[in-house]
Amino acid sequence: IQISDNWPGYSLDLFTYPQHYYGDLEYVLIPHGIIVDRTERLAKDIMQDIGDNDIVVLCVLKGGYKFCADLVEHIKNLSRNSERFISMKVDFVRLKSYHNDQSMQDMQIMGGDDLSKLTGKVYFLFSAFLCVLLTLFFMFRKDIVGTGRTMKVLLNNIEKYKPKMIKVASLLVKRTSRPDGYRPDYYGFEIPDLFVVGYALDYNEHFRDLNHICVINDHGKAKYRV
Repeated sequence: IQISDNWPGYSLDLFTYPQHYYGDLEYVLIPHGIIVDRTERLAKDIMQDIGDNDIVVLCVLKGGYKFCADLVEHIKNLSRNSERFISMKVDFVRLKSYHNDQSMQDMQIMGGDDLSKLTGKVYFLFSAFLCVLLTLFFMFRKDIVGTGRTMKVLLNNIEKYKPKMIKVASLLVKRTSRPDGYRPDYYGFEIPDLFVVGYALDYNEHFRDLNHICVINDHGKAKYRV
């Protein structure tokens, strides 16, 4: 699903959201209900593609946790109601690559069990956000993908353990003019080059409790800047 650059979004007055964020947002880019429906469709696509393989899920924290939890739950429900049962193990990793709304040069990869256990396994990487170049995409913002740099570092760390298969699922992909783009195997929405919050995506640890994906305004950035 592509959201155009001139898409005005939805008025905040049409939705309920935490009162402590009043005055901090421009508009709702993607309502929660649409996120849920799109995630369910991604789960169906993944089920069709993985065959009889069991999978290991790596969730990119912190912004990826809601997308990962919802996607895994949909896959489990589909598995329960089908003739084949898919076993899933979930692990977590945290990538730190942003300060306020600016990407940092250096990044940190924290957490995760011993990745040597992945040898010969089918590996799924779930992230909240990837960005794009034009109609393709990449950019990692911690739990998002922005420049592609972060995802490439993480994938390089995983690939050296020779898993049977690696697939990347991202809720969001951002259009960007950067030439070093990365294309995930599954994604929910392609969006303009905007700094978005909500659905576990944060701005300095705020807005994770916002169910909709929204565009933060200048007042909100100044209010929560560190």
